[in-house]
Amino acid sequence: MTDAPDGAGDEVRALLVLSFGGPEAPDEVMPFLENVTRGRGVPRGRLAAVAEHYEHLGGRSPINDRNRELIAEVEKLTDLPVYFGNRNWHPFVEDTVERMARDGVGRALVFATSAYGGYSACRQYHEDIARAREKAGAGAPELVKLRQFFDHPEFVEAVADGVRAARAELGDAGGEARLVFTAHSVPTSADAASGPPSEGGHRYSRQVAEAARLVADAVGTSAYDVVWQSRSGPPSVPWLAPDVCDHLRTLHADGVRSVIVCPVGFVSDHVEVVWDLDHEARERAAELGMAYARAATAGGHERFPRMVVELMAEHIDGVPPRALGSVPAAGCGVNGTPCAPDCCVPVRRPAP
Repeated sequence: MTDAPDGAGDEVRALLVLSFGGPEAPDEVMPFLENVTRGRGVPRGRLAAVAEHYEHLGGRSPINDRNRELIAEVEKLTDLPVYFGNRNWHPFVEDTVERMARDGVGRALVFATSAYGGYSACRQYHEDIARAREKAGAGAPELVKLRQFFDHPEFVEAVADGVRAARAELGDAGGEARLVFTAHSVPTSADAASGPPSEGGHRYSRQVAEAARLVADAVGTSAYDVVWQSRSGPPSVPWLAPDVCDHLRTLHADGVRSVIVCPVGFVSDHVEVVWDLDHEARERAAELGMAYARAATAGGHERFPRMVVELMAEHIDGVPPRALGSVPAAGCGVNGTPCAPDCCVPVRRPAP
């Protein structure tokens, strides 16, 4: 594969899959959670409560395994070596980038496992890249983050197939099931600041809503909702709402008797998907007497690694981008362009 037509920089030598990370043994759970929340003043008791979710799953998050599976599939489709690094747990991205430098990689693309814009979904991955390159020193490879892909046809169809399978799982109830899309909630201030200031903010929630619309169109329904999950932090800080479990109660009160929950905001299963949706939301639906099915995440679908390689080809070979939606997916901070000033930086509240 050759460089993009603009010829900027050296030839691309590798791909880095950059993700959130997760513990793989019970004794790793608390150190992992401490990494995730460092500097945020989260009480120890709150961490212990979250650690119990991991205990129910054997003290292991599925996210690293899902990423390794993705890497194995991408490696079948490209001649480039594929590296793996995480923000919060082994293999840490700092260690991976140092290894890339030792291997002589001068320039690499970065596939971050988030389809969306926003601080934690995009800008924080740029911070991870910058921190890792700084630690690697003068020999650090140039790292180019690929674009957001919430409206890529392969992503949309992978999610849609998950919805179709969930509909079939419900049998006769599937045809009339309400489709509920979920994504990770964020503080409303962070969502308002997401995207370049020239866009007026709310890039994260607008992209999630657009992905939901595209998937709903693909499966032939106009009866759907977009809700949120996995919020944290003090109740005094407003976050995107409604919460999925609260919404199930609302749907039940409106006479809905079956529901398909689709985690469109997540690329692969991890504890927040498995616990919040397969445990808490499923239990809430059972309490209400609602038939319930959860759609699979897109990362395990055969279309997904093909999409990753296509995103690489956009940069390396100048392949025209494929996108179904009308909400911006690029413009800054992706495919080698710098982030706009103050892009996705939420307003910081003064300390009490």
